[in-house]
Amino acid sequence: MNAPAERADAARNRLRILDAARRRLATDGFAALSLDAVAKEAGVGVGTVYRRFQNRPGLVYALIEDNETRFQQEFTRHCSDGSPTAPDRLRAFLHGLADLVEENRDLLLLAESSAPAGRYRSGPFRRHHEQITGMVAELAPEADPAYLADLLLMAFTPGLFDFQRAERGWDVDRIKRGLDTLVTGIGAAGAAGAAGAAGAAGGQPPR
Repeated sequence: MNAPAERADAARNRLRILDAARRRLATDGFAALSLDAVAKEAGVGVGTVYRRFQNRPGLVYALIEDNETRFQQEFTRHCSDGSPTAPDRLRAFLHGLADLVEENRDLLLLAESSAPAGRYRSGPFRRHHEQITGMVAELAPEADPAYLADLLLMAFTPGLFDFQRAERGWDVDRIKRGLDTLVTGIGAAGAAGAAGAAGAAGGQPPR
């Protein structure tokens, strides 16, 4: 009988900690975020925060995960509206991801500076990689979809994305247009591969 209550308490503590982290961020900024301050703001022991999130990057990625949920819900709605083609789905996914990174740019930069490789082990990155791999495999089955997914996700590396926005002065629409070019190229490679395979199966040399 006690286990469900413990799970409920843990869930409530998680929400309290995340709400406290958002308040501290709004008051102190990203650079000053600390687990000790968040624990005090949330009214829980600092050990509770460390057990739940382990370190500052873990807390930051948990905040990002909440926004990730909204992104995934919007993408699911897009996919269920009119059965878009694989290129349209991939474009919509990458555009939505660009908006997500823009909205969370400061949080992502903070996480990247605290744990440079943490992004690649995070739940959102693994999920994005799996989803993009699946869509690329539809577009270009003869290619290496996992590798191409890595290349596409490199566009959303926080430091690079911020450099393009802040130093180069590019707007998000320009980044999206560049991503569209990559999607078009992947689709063209897939079409060429399919034509070559069909030609070989029919005994005709590929053109």
